[in-house]
Amino acid sequence: MKMWRDLVAEAKREVPLLQVKDVREKLDKGEAFTLIDVREPDEVKAGRLPKSLPIPRGILEMEMERHFKDATQPFILYCAAGGRSAVAAQVLKKMGYENVSSMEGGFEAWKRLGLPVEK
Repeated sequence: MKMWRDLVAEAKREVPLLQVKDVREKLDKGEAFTLIDVREPDEVKAGRLPKSLPIPRGILEMEMERHFKDATQPFILYCAAGGRSAVAAQVLKKMGYENVSSMEGGFEAWKRLGLPVEK
């Protein structure tokens, strides 16, 4: 039986992982991508990355299918620490989304660096 850590490790081998500084740089440059926060609504209340779209992990696939038809559009996912977003990115790749990555360290790493958050 696979454990959660096994699923996360597998996902992290299969999807591109971006560091917080890379995501910040992309935001600062105004690069075209959709930043998705896959945390639960109660977690998002504590704040979220600027310009991010909150879509909880539990409904991500359904919402992606409904709102994002272009499989080539770039997406960066993040969660609290990087595990859920890596698994979520892996699933989106399996759905056919071609340009999906996960931010290592998640919201907690972003906050530790003192970077801006939206409420």
